[in-house]
Amino acid sequence: MGYQYIYGPVNSRRLGLSLGVDLLGAKVCSFNCVYCERGRTDQLTVERKEYVAYKEVTNELKDFLAAGPKLNYISFSGCGEPLLHKYFGRISAYLKENFPRYKQALLTNSSLITAEIMPELKNLDLIVPSLDAVSENTFKKINRPHKTVEIDKIITNIAKAKKELKAKMWLEIFLLPGINDHQEELELFKKAVQTIKADKIQLNSLDRPGAENWLEKMSKDRLREIADFLGDNVEIVAGY
Repeated sequence: MGYQYIYGPVNSRRLGLSLGVDLLGAKVCSFNCVYCERGRTDQLTVERKEYVAYKEVTNELKDFLAAGPKLNYISFSGCGEPLLHKYFGRISAYLKENFPRYKQALLTNSSLITAEIMPELKNLDLIVPSLDAVSENTFKKINRPHKTVEIDKIITNIAKAKKELKAKMWLEIFLLPGINDHQEELELFKKAVQTIKADKIQLNSLDRPGAENWLEKMSKDRLREIADFLGDNVEIVAGY
């Protein structure tokens, strides 16, 4: 069987052997991040739809997982924001009911972690939300979000998810020199980290060419300085 919506398994630096699930099939996202290795967003939206057929996704998962492959995680990631798929919760529940041995991870830009959607995350074992800025200006410069998305609400909702959901949380901060590493922004990051209380803070930087060619990768020494500043449970995941 040829697969359209699942890929891998791939060896991930953070997740180990991971089977990826793409619920969008195209570059659809609520952000248009300058560093995205998938390039610029084709459809900037917060509208939840059945971008790819729910039944086709679950059929592919059923076919692949029936043989009982060894996996560390089934990860929802793909080309854009996974939570834009309106049946995300159903697909996650299908895996929990039919293949409970596999852990589920969500890689998300955090924009759709809202009170309405949060119940759909109850079957996840790991949530990896992104937080690339805390000030509004820096947020707009890096993530170039849909006009309805506000950074203050994102931080509040990530903290609420950490408090109310059973899943572990690894908060990813993507750092770009000269953009979100100035002292004022770092102070705001530190305050946000203390509010969210994630299990881990993971610092990342440019590994492959992003959507914009003017970006630079942050040095490992600078990442270490920022890790020390932010406090405990901070690790560097950027590849060097």
